[in-house]
Amino acid sequence: MLPALTALPAHAAPTDDKPGKRQPQPPAMMSTVGGAQLGLPGTQVKLGRGAPVLPKELSGRSWIVADAESGDVLASHNSHWRLPPASTLKMLFADTVLPRLSKSQVYKVKDTDLAGIGEGSSLVGIKEDHTYSVHDMWLGVFLRSGNDAVHVLSEMNGGWDKTVVDMQTHADELQALDTTVVSPDGYDAKGQVSSAYDLTLIARSGMQKKDFREYCSTASATFPGEKKKGKKRESFQIQNTNRLLTGAWGVEPYKGMAGVKNGNTTHAGATFTGVAQRGDKVLLVTVMNPSASEGSAVYKEAARLLDWGFEAAGKVTPVGELVPPKSAATGGGAPTAPGGGGKSAKGGGASDSAAAADDARTRLAASDDAASGVGTALAVAGGVLVVLAAGVFLVNRRWPLPALTRRRPRP
Repeated sequence: MLPALTALPAHAAPTDDKPGKRQPQPPAMMSTVGGAQLGLPGTQVKLGRGAPVLPKELSGRSWIVADAESGDVLASHNSHWRLPPASTLKMLFADTVLPRLSKSQVYKVKDTDLAGIGEGSSLVGIKEDHTYSVHDMWLGVFLRSGNDAVHVLSEMNGGWDKTVVDMQTHADELQALDTTVVSPDGYDAKGQVSSAYDLTLIARSGMQKKDFREYCSTASATFPGEKKKGKKRESFQIQNTNRLLTGAWGVEPYKGMAGVKNGNTTHAGATFTGVAQRGDKVLLVTVMNPSASEGSAVYKEAARLLDWGFEAAGKVTPVGELVPPKSAATGGGAPTAPGGGGKSAKGGGASDSAAAADDARTRLAASDDAASGVGTALAVAGGVLVVLAAGVFLVNRRWPLPALTRRRPRP
């Protein structure tokens, strides 16, 4: 007899490296966007014949592993728990702003552009009274998680406050309804939250854009340095902080890894969203705030979930789905999520206005820019978001994910 296809509890894992410390608990009910089962606390998985059990060493407060193409959620754990996202929120910043600025545009930085950067922020090294291309600054955002680059690009987008509004509007268009944007760079801010589910939706949207794929999969690049009087402007090397992409601090590069973004702040802990390909299968994974004491836990737990997902694909019944953007629906209405009606515990979200849909379509159209980037080791070609007349949201059969060995820095 086959085992019943029911939700299974997660294997126990250490909840904290400090004994006796009480851990926060997820809400009893969360958003049901993507399916009713995703709104339940705890681990959600439906194992079929021959399916491997989930890894034992999982301590993330929230995680999800999903098929990037079909949108099927293979397994999740508190996936709609609203938690501080740290720099993984930069994926939403990029998905929102990247199509609006020409990568060849050059900008001279003013001292006011760099005002208000949070103490202890990660920086790429942008200097006032120096010029940088938009392309250079996106490398700074993705590779070095540079909050200085985010501040300058936000000013180019019309200002910090406008960028917050733009990002929130785009999150609502994507049905990332757990997400509240306060600081575009992901710096800890009161009320700023997202979820593993939302970050995965956002990454999936970003990966439809050629330039987004190029930047998030770049292992190392050259960045303009400071211009000293009477001397030629120097440059320096920057390396991606995604350890599963490059390999660092005892983490082995993950075969097939092609992005997306990592983060770490005091309140968020470590966060990570990644995309990887093995054969014909492309998976997305997000892990938020693991409590395990092992080094680089967020990367190691993400790698375990990816290994499990590739082995389990076709052997599990999906527990939910990554929903399409609102504008992918026909008749101007948002598609109904299974069991969830597209509603969030947050309540309502932004209205599904025609202006928002037009804006989303404009951004998606702009994502097919074929210009290649200077300073990256490899440009990634092809891949667009497909919105059929029938209102079905599809991803290209395969993203042409890069051959990473051609782009990793030599020892």
